[in-house]
Amino acid sequence: MKHDPPKIGYSIREACHASSLGRTTLYNHISAGRLRAVRVGGRTIIPAEALHALIAGEA
Repeated sequence: MKHDPPKIGYSIREACHASSLGRTTLYNHISAGRLRAVRVGGRTIIPAEALHALIAGEA
């Protein structure tokens, strides 16, 4: 049985799948400052704790 390490960041696509929110909704939360995202190279990565905080209503 394979045990992957816990995710520390999500791509936009992964964040959509994990949260059941759409791309536009995620980008709106990012632009409004309710969801932290970082650029790594050319990719937008959402830290796992930021996504969890948004879903928990802490953002």
